[in-house]
Amino acid sequence: MFVACSTLSFSKLSLEDALRTVREMRFTKADLAIHDDGPHLTPAEVAADVGRVAQRLKAANLPLAAIHLSIGCTDADEARAQFRAVCRLARVSTVPLVTVPAAAAGSDFDAEVRRLQAWVKVAETEGVILTVETHSATITSDPIGATELCRRVPGLALTLDPSHYLVGPHGPVDYDSLFKYVRHVRLRDTGKTPEQFQVRIGQGELEYGKVVSQLDRVRYDWALTVDIRDVPDNAFPIEPEVRKLKYLLESLV
Repeated sequence: MFVACSTLSFSKLSLEDALRTVREMRFTKADLAIHDDGPHLTPAEVAADVGRVAQRLKAANLPLAAIHLSIGCTDADEARAQFRAVCRLARVSTVPLVTVPAAAAGSDFDAEVRRLQAWVKVAETEGVILTVETHSATITSDPIGATELCRRVPGLALTLDPSHYLVGPHGPVDYDSLFKYVRHVRLRDTGKTPEQFQVRIGQGELEYGKVVSQLDRVRYDWALTVDIRDVPDNAFPIEPEVRKLKYLLESLV
């Protein structure tokens, strides 16, 4: 295991400055967010010129642990084309996996299985692993749903974000059954209510040692990403908390 940092921790900076800051904080890798409404790169920008984006990333001189992708396009063909472009970017940038959100909670489960089956094939063509994130607003809000997705979509894995299982719609839930499917992890500290989704390190309920121990049991050898986000209404400075969680996680791995 190794500790990485999300570019969303420095969303007020340019992409280049965000990656430079992550590097200067001595993270070995970054988790690159490519979101339609994101601050750094959008899927449409990647699709327009994969080579140009790859050169920007190469110039940053910081390896990437994963790409955190969110495509807002509602046209299925265009969304798939953007996904393919991001997978190609991952390949040429030697990024092992791409994470996407699953369909919204209450969506047609069979339709989502078919979509992800098709997307896994696209990812595998580029030599990339596809993961879906565990998220309280999607069909992975329940560990049973996340498990069923992985069971029915061969090649699909999970990005575990345990905060969503602390304050999700089902309340605190046991997610131990998911660890065998996990290929990426995002972490922050989280309290007992949705309003406390992101709190100062040490003021929440997340048991980092337990998470790392469970990952050890399944011989997990991927990233633990510090994912403390610089959002407008945040109640505390981000960089000191990013640093604290970095040191804490490094002491556990």
